[in-house]
Amino acid sequence: MASSSSSSALITSIFNYKPHNSTILRRINLHRRFLNTLVSSSRTLGYTSSISSGPPKIKSFSLHFSRNLSNASPSSLLKKNEEGPSLHHFISQAALASTEPHVAPLPVSTSEVLPLGRIYHETYGCQMNVNDMEIVLSVMKNAGYNEIVEAPESAEIIFINTCAIRDNAEQKVWQRLNYFWFLKRHWKSNVATGRSESLRPPKVVVLGCMAERLKEKILDAEKMVDVVCGPDAYRDLPRLLEEVDYGQKGINTLLSLEETYADITPVRISKNSVTAFVSVMRGCNNMCSFCIVPFTRGRERSRPVESIVKEVGELWKEGVKEVTILGQNVNSYNDASVVEDAEPGTNWKLSEGFSTISKVKKMGLRFADLLDRLSTEYPEMRFRYTSPHPKDFPDELLYVMRDRYNICKNIHLPAQTGSSTVLERMRRGYTREAYLDLVQKIRSIIPDVGLSSDFITGFCGETEEEHRDTLSLVKAVSYDMAYMFAYSMREKTHAHRNYEDDVPNDVKQRRLTELIDTFHESTGKCFESQIGTVQLVLVEGPNKRASDTELIGKSDRGHRVIFGKMPIPDRVDNNGKRDPRIGDYVEVSIQKSTRASLFGEALAITKLSTFYNITHEEVVAYAN
Repeated sequence: MASSSSSSALITSIFNYKPHNSTILRRINLHRRFLNTLVSSSRTLGYTSSISSGPPKIKSFSLHFSRNLSNASPSSLLKKNEEGPSLHHFISQAALASTEPHVAPLPVSTSEVLPLGRIYHETYGCQMNVNDMEIVLSVMKNAGYNEIVEAPESAEIIFINTCAIRDNAEQKVWQRLNYFWFLKRHWKSNVATGRSESLRPPKVVVLGCMAERLKEKILDAEKMVDVVCGPDAYRDLPRLLEEVDYGQKGINTLLSLEETYADITPVRISKNSVTAFVSVMRGCNNMCSFCIVPFTRGRERSRPVESIVKEVGELWKEGVKEVTILGQNVNSYNDASVVEDAEPGTNWKLSEGFSTISKVKKMGLRFADLLDRLSTEYPEMRFRYTSPHPKDFPDELLYVMRDRYNICKNIHLPAQTGSSTVLERMRRGYTREAYLDLVQKIRSIIPDVGLSSDFITGFCGETEEEHRDTLSLVKAVSYDMAYMFAYSMREKTHAHRNYEDDVPNDVKQRRLTELIDTFHESTGKCFESQIGTVQLVLVEGPNKRASDTELIGKSDRGHRVIFGKMPIPDRVDNNGKRDPRIGDYVEVSIQKSTRASLFGEALAITKLSTFYNITHEEVVAYAN
């Protein structure tokens, strides 16, 4: 047992050694993590030992071991006449000891190991980025980073998840990076004055689309950033952060043809929320000339249906009542993983009058199949989705939306422009006429549907006549909601390579103002049409302007609804009256409207199936 006891003492000395040099301390800490893993492995092999006080000269071995691993320990810390056993010797002794009789387990103290860094995070851009940050937090949690703080001044790791769609979004990120750089550079003085509560200088990590677009440029920017990680490399973050401990910069911006993070359970950022986002596919194949997403997010790939159903099921158990399904081009979802004889892509149905430059190699379960499965599996949960492309609305999808009461009658239908000539330059795959025909078909199949859209003003070569075509399209469709932006050229895109950004900025801004004004004129009619109706509203929280007396939530069409907080009949538990709570479905009689909100009176607390007069037998049939 001599060799076994000696090894125990060697490990104990390494864990208890406390060098004063901060650089040595960080490296010794990494080696301690390695030894934790090594000891765990030796336990698995059956290696255990009793505790001994240890032989002399044990500290010299600790330093020798550290120097051999890091090649950085000062020679003054190691006496030349003191030699310890090598790492090879230590491992061989552990292996030999594994054949010895089982005795008391070797206790390993983790109190001496520096804690892993506390995390602060910010997210910019779309809901997909929010979901990505939840995946990042899950990856970090699995690696032992368990603490999340509310302020960057208290963090050792700062994540900033970025958007590269427009220049304005990138400028906001650069402003924040400047501040984080200040926290890094003036860490000691900030701690001394009490302004910062971090335990060591923070590592700044740039994630997402901007990281993918700029890559090394971000790392080279005044040493602001320590790690750059693209959307498909989040599993690599723990390793990239450890590289920083060795004085290296961490970067991984490789795009994947397969990564969907289907096996990762996101750490929900919004606690106790009744709504959640679930990503079902990543990437985009459309290659619109103005868009950088295919270059920052890669090609389309879809999660298996079963993994999505499982994640939604976990959300249901946690009390989530509404799920928004996410994807860069969500309705091109295509799960061919469970289809033995996948059909060739020639059978892929597009919206009538639409085309695409991308081809589907094999066809599996489509978006309509996914919605059908989710809506029947969870009959008391409401489903939305974003962001779709108009080309992927075959009739089957519209009929599923019509027939399932728990799929919200709300469709985001990005137009981008109302001019056929601009649509051609944008490589959108449709004309103004085809888009309007699709709108008519949607409204004929789903009469009370709410429509929203995206618009870009001032795209390359846009004339005043083409701009007026966009204004007339907005009037003709009458959208419930729209996102409107002035065009900003993005590098790597088709437009950047082939067109000139020739519309002056003042003209872009004037056209944007005209577009917003036109939208406001028409959207008021959508909200006014709801007056006198009874809407089913999912309560999301108190109205911030009157938190004690009013509640707020969304209707099926996605309209924001505000109503008074008062006791109303509870038709779910049939136990008299009570105040509505977050997560309740409430029947609300709409009495007035503005351009952005509906106001009404709460009538009763109910369930989805009850509100839509679905019988118990039908609900059971859906669930089965």
